[in-house]
Amino acid sequence: MTLLAPNEEPGAALVLNVPEPVEDVQPTSAQSMLKPVDDGRKLEIGAQAKGFVTDLVKFNPNSPEFASRLADIQNLAAAEVSATGEGASRMLERSTTSVAGAKRAGKDTTSTVVASLADLRATVSDLTPNAADLTKGQKFLGLIGGNRVRKYFQRYESAQQQLDGIIKSLLAGQDQLQKDNASLQLEKQKLWDSMGQLNEYILLAESIDRELVSQIAALRGAGNVQAAEVMEADMLFAVRQRQQDLLTQLAVAIQGYMAMEMVRKNNVELVKGVDRARTTTITALRTAIIVAEALSNQKLVLDQLDAVKQTTEKTILATAEMMRQQTARIHEQAASPALSVETLQRSFDNLFATLDEIETFKVKANANMAQSIGQLSAQLERARPQLERARALDTSGQQAAISA
Repeated sequence: MTLLAPNEEPGAALVLNVPEPVEDVQPTSAQSMLKPVDDGRKLEIGAQAKGFVTDLVKFNPNSPEFASRLADIQNLAAAEVSATGEGASRMLERSTTSVAGAKRAGKDTTSTVVASLADLRATVSDLTPNAADLTKGQKFLGLIGGNRVRKYFQRYESAQQQLDGIIKSLLAGQDQLQKDNASLQLEKQKLWDSMGQLNEYILLAESIDRELVSQIAALRGAGNVQAAEVMEADMLFAVRQRQQDLLTQLAVAIQGYMAMEMVRKNNVELVKGVDRARTTTITALRTAIIVAEALSNQKLVLDQLDAVKQTTEKTILATAEMMRQQTARIHEQAASPALSVETLQRSFDNLFATLDEIETFKVKANANMAQSIGQLSAQLERARPQLERARALDTSGQQAAISA
């Protein structure tokens, strides 16, 4: 996923320009980095330097007045030197700042934002739909299908709280970075003003240096060698020493100013990154999830439609097959008689055979029955005398019983 900067053409990768490291500022080149002192102010400074040296030669080198002027040189621009270091001290004294770091919490704002962005990137990468295989395991009517999709969206729902926490942390870090930049801008302005005043004092020291060199040469020319040596050893040395210190302090102050600007630019880029993460990244993730869910649901519907289509085709095909078979049988049945000719032929053959057997049976039975009748008649004739005698005995026995 590539984030685009505002008003940037699609396809162009986002490029964050890293601020250049703070350059080493030499004391001699520090003044050239500031706004030049206008000519009117230079004339005023030159007049002050000339007046300072003019008054200085009036005093005895051992007098308190000369010592007071020497102390003025040694303490020249003391307030401005202190002011150029107070800005950094104030930033370091803050408990949470992108400059000093969180001395109490243990983390600075920048590292917190960077860590939150890293967490967001890991979470978004984990939730990206193309990282999850949502195309497998799709079964008809979602009996088993959709498990991967449902698990994916359950992961998103569980990660939503984590995303909300990351966004909250990013917003808090963004707010702190903006506060840091407001403080940095204020400190930069104060430092810029102090450096401008310090630069004027450096110009004053340079003017005093030139006036002293001219005055020392005049003293030597007038034969006042001792006064010239004292002026050179004490006052000129102090002026040049202070001038060197002021130039060094100005160089350090300019480096501090440039460092603040570098930190401010870094904070601005981080603030932009938080905005992109809070809007573009999350919106892109949610859009991808919506598309994945829609496509997944459409896939399930298409699978169901395909299954219904297959079932319908099978039903129509089976119905047509049944109609073809039944129609053929119906027409065959309609074209054929109720009983087949062969069956009727066999039935009549069996009937005729049965009648023939009955005739044959009757013929044989007549002969057998005639023979049986003869035999039975003969037997009856043979049994008739025995029957009559038995009948006579039975009659005599009954009469005797009645008489008794």
